[in-house]
Amino acid sequence: MKKGLFAFLFVLSLFSFDKARAQFDKNYFFYVGRNYLIDSRYRDAIDILNILLKADTTAYEGFFLRGVAKYNLDDLLGAEQDFSYAIRKNPVYTLAYHYRAITRSRLGNYDDALGDFLEAIELRPDMAGPYYSRGVTYLLSRQFEKAIADFDQFLIQEPRVADAYINRGTCYLLLKDTTRAYDNYNQAISTNRLNPEGYNRRGGLYLSQSRHDDALTDFNTAIRCDSAYMLSYFNRAIVYANTKRPVQAIADFNRVVALDSTLSIGYFNRAILRSQIGDFNNALLDYDKVAELNPGNVLVFYNRAALNAQLGFLDAAISDYSQAIRLYPDFANAYLNRAELRYIQHDIAGSREDRRLGEQKISEYRSKLTDSTFSEYADTSKQFNRLLSFDADFGNRDFDDMSGGQQVEITLLPLFRFSMMKPDSVEVAASRRYVNEAAGEFVRQAGIPYLALTNLECDLPNDSLFAFDRRATDRLAADPGSWRNNFGRGVTQSLIRQYTNSIASYTKAIELDPSNPFLYINRSTTQAEMTDFISSIDNSYQKISFDNDPANRLRTTSTRTYSYDDAIFDLNKAARLLPDYAYIYYNRANLHCLAGNMPEAIEDYTRAIELFPNFAEAYHNRGLVQIYLKDTRKGLLDVSKAGELGISQAYEVLRRYGNNNN
Repeated sequence: MKKGLFAFLFVLSLFSFDKARAQFDKNYFFYVGRNYLIDSRYRDAIDILNILLKADTTAYEGFFLRGVAKYNLDDLLGAEQDFSYAIRKNPVYTLAYHYRAITRSRLGNYDDALGDFLEAIELRPDMAGPYYSRGVTYLLSRQFEKAIADFDQFLIQEPRVADAYINRGTCYLLLKDTTRAYDNYNQAISTNRLNPEGYNRRGGLYLSQSRHDDALTDFNTAIRCDSAYMLSYFNRAIVYANTKRPVQAIADFNRVVALDSTLSIGYFNRAILRSQIGDFNNALLDYDKVAELNPGNVLVFYNRAALNAQLGFLDAAISDYSQAIRLYPDFANAYLNRAELRYIQHDIAGSREDRRLGEQKISEYRSKLTDSTFSEYADTSKQFNRLLSFDADFGNRDFDDMSGGQQVEITLLPLFRFSMMKPDSVEVAASRRYVNEAAGEFVRQAGIPYLALTNLECDLPNDSLFAFDRRATDRLAADPGSWRNNFGRGVTQSLIRQYTNSIASYTKAIELDPSNPFLYINRSTTQAEMTDFISSIDNSYQKISFDNDPANRLRTTSTRTYSYDDAIFDLNKAARLLPDYAYIYYNRANLHCLAGNMPEAIEDYTRAIELFPNFAEAYHNRGLVQIYLKDTRKGLLDVSKAGELGISQAYEVLRRYGNNNN
């Protein structure tokens, strides 16, 4: 399924907005939102459509357009929700059924997608688009004959769309009808000779039949059509490798990883080829990269172990074989190879035990010959240094099981505290502005330049911060009995990372004004920052970040446990003094996350949202915690809401995890 919605610009021309019933301002917001979509300004479109939908909750076309924007930001669940709103407001809105079907298909919910396609086709049987999209869904769900029928119907109305021929050809190929597959790929090429996909599909079919010259011609043509299309280089590299031209193949894989530095199989295949030509050190670097990108793939460690052994790095080779065995305990080859290395290192007992286990696995394999997975890794004659095709399953789970002891890292949005910021740095949209009279009065009473409630890093230059700190110190020396002066020095000392002094100043301020909840909030944040700073330099595996906010790291494993009890205690006190202040619960939720108290964290995020329904950061962080706890769908809906409210980081989360939420 292509990412861009099918024929989007054409569809926009079909809209009919009832100007007679709409106020002029609503009409304006609708058209501005639509134009933002045309310009691919999806986040701006969401912001402007939010204004429209707040003013008119019956504007079904507004929900539809916002759904299109979310779809193009990979917020699939949010898009599905908005298309559903549009249908609820207008049950005969064909486009909403069509686009919700496409979204559900991308989510892997094929049954509901097909139901929506049926609704769209029954409402508008003359529209070609739903036939094409339903054909793709049938193809993805392996209902090839039905897919062909839909592509046939689509091509009657739209005979110049090359992608339809390509998809129909793929259906025939999967039905083992290579003649019709060729015919369709040829038709796709004659329809659009500048589309590299037609050449790639036909070239792939030539390659599968070992017609290497024909395949090479097609892949060369595909590259001339689009020199930045990675698949063409990948396919051509396979041809070069199969025809004993490893240097040319490596050059193409160089181009592949330059175009996509995260493509594991590009590095994996290049590592194999580099090993074949004796470029062992660079091959090892490639395997290292694959292990970093895909630590759950057994072949990476098995192949790297053999290379390490060949280079004489026996300890590293044994470690890699051990990792391969941990990932696949029935891997007989790994046991036998590790046995050989342990024997060389005079570990006779270990070698004997590995050989016993390997032979046991072989015996089990012979009794389970019908189990292809088992036989793959138990067969001692199996060669594992073969190139993988582009569509090889080389992926990892996004979150490792907590019980498996794997390290998991989630980036939460930071804590809120009173800090010093340039005024234009803390401006937020009116819809996200949380107004609290007590907090505003506190800022006025504090009398500190640039003081603002924020979760952003201070943007004042260091020399200015040190100057403010010197002034705060002078004021405190002149009047040490003022809570304002103690609070002011607490702020500046915290900003220059003098945590102990900062906490002491906040403590003195609290002694002078014990009923002020905002003093507890800042002392809590500084205590948490100090705790996280200590943990970051004490644990060698942790990265020291320039962002000292503790909420930026949430991990499942640690060599030591660090307590956030004092910081949470201060927020408990603040909550008793000011029970309706949303930021207290948000901060406490973040600290509960860091302390591993996930249910309490969700409860506090929920309370923060109840107090401030547009609390975007709380939606974002609650969503991440729910994803972390495997409640992925609910979590993605929260992250989607955060994106809708203006959190740009939300779309990275949705892009990473949304497509895997079936």
